[in-house]
Amino acid sequence: MNYYTQPEKKIPIVKEYDVIVCGGGPAGFAAAVWAARQGADTLLIEQCNAVGGVATTGLMSHWTGETEGGFYYELLDASCDSDNKALIDPEKLKTVMLKMLEDAGVQLKLYTFCSDVIMDGDTIKGVVTQSKSGTEAFLAKQIIDCTGDGDIACKAGVPFYKGREGDGVMQPVTLMFKVANVDTSVAPTIHMFEQTCQVPKGDIQQLAREHISFPAGHVLIYPSTKPGIMTLNMTNVIDIDGTNSDDLTKAEIVCRNQMQEIIAFLREFVPGFENSYIVSSASYMGVRETRHFEGLYTLTRDDIYTARVFDDWAVTKAQFNFDIHNTEGCGLDANGLQKHFKQKGKYTIPFGCFVPKQIKNLMFAGRNISGTHVAHSSYRVMPICCNMGQSVGIAAALCVKKGITPKELDVKELQNELNKVGVSL
Repeated sequence: MNYYTQPEKKIPIVKEYDVIVCGGGPAGFAAAVWAARQGADTLLIEQCNAVGGVATTGLMSHWTGETEGGFYYELLDASCDSDNKALIDPEKLKTVMLKMLEDAGVQLKLYTFCSDVIMDGDTIKGVVTQSKSGTEAFLAKQIIDCTGDGDIACKAGVPFYKGREGDGVMQPVTLMFKVANVDTSVAPTIHMFEQTCQVPKGDIQQLAREHISFPAGHVLIYPSTKPGIMTLNMTNVIDIDGTNSDDLTKAEIVCRNQMQEIIAFLREFVPGFENSYIVSSASYMGVRETRHFEGLYTLTRDDIYTARVFDDWAVTKAQFNFDIHNTEGCGLDANGLQKHFKQKGKYTIPFGCFVPKQIKNLMFAGRNISGTHVAHSSYRVMPICCNMGQSVGIAAALCVKKGITPKELDVKELQNELNKVGVSL
């Protein structure tokens, strides 16, 4: 490989903050709001044109997974006005989230990518960004990585592995899209891989496998907040590394070709879709899994399955199945459990999952926390990530106030603050 040596250049340091949050999905949005509400001078940096991640630019139809209380409930109350609060109106949600950031006093930079870190030994002094404004630097006392892929933690040298332990295989990626002119009075909704229904020509899941090209071929049809519109989670691309731009480009092309096959299938085989058409698609690829980082504690399958309650809990009352999409094709992976998932109760996530062992002033929140491949398939969903962000945002603000690192923070103090805002066991 040939290399280009970049001439030395001065990067302007724009400002120093108490807390910088990188990535504005549900976890990053929540972290920024709560760090600011605790009095920390907070900057949120997001590469897209909106905050919300998969819930907005990713065009997810509903809040998948369950958790009780916390910031997730506040966000639902602020953004949902239908009988089914779990349904997402992405356009409304974009505006609501911006207003909540503004009300909290968060400084926001959209259209901006966090490309590097400024290190001083085992401390991140700041982040380097790329945007239309050029290359800029922002300094902070505490950094929170909510990029999903853990771009900041990776640049800082935090150990990680990708995907499934042993072989590195990652869950497939999906481009969500919506179809209009659907007769929703007769159209079926299919929420799980293990769910099916009979249509005039046979079993809907079996027909999809026969008539939609591999690796797509499953049916997931969700309702929306708008009349005559359904959301489809049916594109599917395997063997994609979401940290590789070439792979993401390939996935975008494959998914958009699949969309044409899928709409043709629905028109021919599924009642209610006879005159339907594609009305919108996600602006961002839905990447389920990439890097798993090494934290003070690694959440496991058994921790979730047995609903373990940790003394150093930072997230409570989380509940979701093992939603592992097939790594070799369409449908559910052999290790996944949806309809037949029998959990003993709601689980907690300990504070150690958000704190790396080496870097002093860094925390993670979202799907890039410290957990195994199977555990990740449960905690990666948006409601749980939202409450992760709330806890980590409060923790970052406490660290700034006390002049300490996350490892030095007494978790009981964090739990006391969470109790004040309705988060408890």
